[in-house]
Amino acid sequence: MGHDIEALDVDGVLREATARTGGLDDLGDGPFVEPLGRLVDSLAADGRLNDIGRLISNERMLLHTVNRLRYVDDRARFPQIAEQTIEKPVFIIGMPRTGTTILHDILACDPQSRAPLTWEVMFPSPPPETATFTTDQRIADCAATFPDHDMQLPGFDAIHPMGPQLTQECVVMMGETMCTPLFHNQFRVPGYEDWLDHEADFGPVYDFHHRQLQHLQSGHAGDRWVLKTGAHLWGLDHLLETYPDARVVFTHRDPVKSMTSYASLTTIVRRVGSDDVDPVEVADDWIGRLRRVLLRGIEIRQARDYPDAVFYDMYFPDFISDQFTEVEKIYEALGLPMTGAGADAMKFFIDDNPPGKHGIHRYAPEEFGVDPATVRSEFRPYIDHFDLREE
Repeated sequence: MGHDIEALDVDGVLREATARTGGLDDLGDGPFVEPLGRLVDSLAADGRLNDIGRLISNERMLLHTVNRLRYVDDRARFPQIAEQTIEKPVFIIGMPRTGTTILHDILACDPQSRAPLTWEVMFPSPPPETATFTTDQRIADCAATFPDHDMQLPGFDAIHPMGPQLTQECVVMMGETMCTPLFHNQFRVPGYEDWLDHEADFGPVYDFHHRQLQHLQSGHAGDRWVLKTGAHLWGLDHLLETYPDARVVFTHRDPVKSMTSYASLTTIVRRVGSDDVDPVEVADDWIGRLRRVLLRGIEIRQARDYPDAVFYDMYFPDFISDQFTEVEKIYEALGLPMTGAGADAMKFFIDDNPPGKHGIHRYAPEEFGVDPATVRSEFRPYIDHFDLREE
């Protein structure tokens, strides 16, 4: 008989992270311990975790804490990190399942682009270097952490392909501040997510995000950062304060599709660590949260001018019908130079990754209690604002 796996408390996380880093204990400026405590409390009260879920949540908290300690330590040891400037970063934001992942992967193929890769986000210390960027031992270390997806998450690659050298989202990097909607996607933590939605200050999240980009580019820079996550809708005002010259691609789709697809993704992910996942509850819970941040994003864009920022609104049906033409429009709108090498690399990726390459993600609204008419009614201000058509 196996032992039940104990959930870690805050002190346990901090102690173990210090041990794993050889004694580091400086978490740097900004909140970390308080949001970590909120996550720990919500996992205990709301999580419905099985032994695997307790193990995964422990390791998830430890990974982000270890990384935070190492980011802070590296910054003290390598002064050049603080000298890095971040100019005109490109952010892909929008609802889940609106083409953001494949668009990110396409734009990252341009040799002038610099996207965070999964391995360097998982193991950021020491800062990656150009000379070893494709041969770094951390690539293999990262690959070794992935389960066989077809064993553990059947069909997951059809929804969201993963690998050490694929692009990674900012929502994962935000884990180093313990303020990220990632946790409520992976685990059932509504108490934590309520705090994140209504009370959390995203100012320090973007302060640390800026430090992370400085860290990652200090030894391996590109012409521009290409970044992605729908989680930027939670802190769009702080993003624009931190990066006033941001280039923002805002992706749009019939919300019935994006809400149902996200409920499907969340249900699959949570079932790894819980034997009690209700797909209808997942959809109902996330639809309200996503509606709020989406409408807030529109309000932030309307509230004032951002003279140095550039926005481009991308519509999922246009992107699906001709991906490279949409990429060309993005480059033109954002003022990005399109080189022959960049165009060729992006076209090659598009041709090599046709829809359905990794399988088809199948889902139906009724599986999640989603009534299309109700969702379209609730999202009417968004649908009307961007003149979205039903799919």
